[in-house]
Amino acid sequence: MSTAYTFQSPSVTLEKGAYRMRAPHSTRPGSSLSQSLMTAKQSPSHSPNRKLAILVALLAFASVTCFFFAYHLFTTRFAPYAQPHPHRADALPKANPPAPDTKYLSYFPHSGLHNQRIALENALVLAKALNRTLLVPFLRLGKPIRYVSFEKLRRFLVLGSKTGLEHCPLVPVGIPAPDECSGYEEWTSIPWDHLVDLQGIGEKIGVKMIQWDGSPAAEYMKKFHINIFDADTLTLQDSGPYDFRFLDTLDDVSPTRDKYLYSIYIPTLAQAPERLVQIGTLFGSSRLRLRQNVSKSVRKDVRSGMAFTNPHLSPVADTIYEALGTVYIGAHLRVGDGQFEQRSTDNARTIWWKLVHLVCGLDLEETLALEQQLSPFDEDLDPPFIQPDVPSLRVPHPPLPPLPHTFKPKIRCRAPLHTSAPLQRLNAPLYIATDSPNPAADPLFSVYLQTFPCIFFLSDFTFRLTPLDALINPYDQVLLKGFLMPVLDAMVLARAREVVVTDGSTFGAFVKDVLWRRHWGFEIVQRG
Repeated sequence: MSTAYTFQSPSVTLEKGAYRMRAPHSTRPGSSLSQSLMTAKQSPSHSPNRKLAILVALLAFASVTCFFFAYHLFTTRFAPYAQPHPHRADALPKANPPAPDTKYLSYFPHSGLHNQRIALENALVLAKALNRTLLVPFLRLGKPIRYVSFEKLRRFLVLGSKTGLEHCPLVPVGIPAPDECSGYEEWTSIPWDHLVDLQGIGEKIGVKMIQWDGSPAAEYMKKFHINIFDADTLTLQDSGPYDFRFLDTLDDVSPTRDKYLYSIYIPTLAQAPERLVQIGTLFGSSRLRLRQNVSKSVRKDVRSGMAFTNPHLSPVADTIYEALGTVYIGAHLRVGDGQFEQRSTDNARTIWWKLVHLVCGLDLEETLALEQQLSPFDEDLDPPFIQPDVPSLRVPHPPLPPLPHTFKPKIRCRAPLHTSAPLQRLNAPLYIATDSPNPAADPLFSVYLQTFPCIFFLSDFTFRLTPLDALINPYDQVLLKGFLMPVLDAMVLARAREVVVTDGSTFGAFVKDVLWRRHWGFEIVQRG
């Protein structure tokens, strides 16, 4: 199953329009001119042929000089407009050259933030089991690269990098950007340790890492003095998202109806002599089938360590937490894409029921009556079926303190508070994290707005987000604020007294399983 993996050539940047200038064609002397120059050695020093040779040499020198001067002007043509920024994230520390016999594990990232996070978790656990140094690609935020087969994904990652486009952020306002800069600000990438304590995770589980800035692999390997040839590379080349599953026990087998096509036994893979094991996708909470307690312990440490620790976002999340009165309930409602858009109405109703019935404690009849009152056109509604969360039930936590009878948010509620005794519990501030662009005007949220007078979204705290306005990525000079809003949304939601999330969402599962439990000091939930 192993095939040689060829690292992409640095020349691929030419295909992206990074350098569109070309050197002038040189004039190669023909045989007659060569014969003349040979004859000139025996001719007087002031012969016409000698003068012609000198002229050709001068013209060639001038052409080369002009080319390099023009190239310099091209690559620095926007430099006068560049302004230093006072609040930039720190760059990566310089890595020491690895030992020449170091073995590595690498994978290709794709899709959104939490899909990339799951892939990184799997990669860290696998690197520990294989005793290999992990090559960690930067986290891509914004417009994602979707999953495609191994070779296509490799090309997409190379052609989608910003190597060679360093001039794009220097284009001044009012001047049309070059064609190669189209879409430059639709995405950005940052080191994972700008969001999580990656070094702390590595030290705890005993895995060394080298972070990858997204440059073409050949340049990247040279940067860290890593020389690996095709014969030293073992490639697991996937053609679909669920080709390979990794098992940590030789006598274990995947279930017959498992979605993964092939089983790779980690103890066998650990014996591979190749210096680099190159894998395509590692996304999937169940991609690693772990049966050994030591493996499960490593995965627990990795997932627990993925709690967000960004020094710019944490203070902002704290100010919003204080503004909400420090005691509030939370919900996550994903409605914007794919299956979540198709199921948005059902998901919105289920989450509403969980909040009103399970969190706020209205009984079944009271909840049903309230829903019928707020939805007069649906008189024959039955309570929705609420699927029990089995993984969470396997990791019980101590009971939370009851919600207080009164709440003291520091910001004005949207509507008058409920005064009737049964509904006063619905006065609890509710924070909703969502991908809806304007939830306050979204019909899906109408029943929430009528039920909870103190309902809030991240957009309600605009002036508290101003400390993030000046945050810029030093790797591509792109402003980071817009890309970090989903991370901040998760951090605020995780501080709630109780949270309800959208089933099947990697965002919601991470908040409920890791961030919320870490905030309260509970044991995290492991899925997969």
